[in-house]
Amino acid sequence: MLNMTQGDLAKAAGVSTQTIHLFEKGESSPSEDTLLRLQTALENRGVEFVNGGNPGVRLRRTTD
Repeated sequence: MLNMTQGDLAKAAGVSTQTIHLFEKGESSPSEDTLLRLQTALENRGVEFVNGGNPGVRLRRTTD
């Protein structure tokens, strides 16, 4: 959806690619700091985290 590799996300979040790999495989749980870094990196690419009756993520709408 964002055309990001694990390496792209790791670089944007300031973490190692191995951190992303282990997290995606379910072999590791990220720390609160790492989660915040990942959230910020994804939000900077247009992802919105939504809560409420239907929690999830979506791409921010553009106003073109």
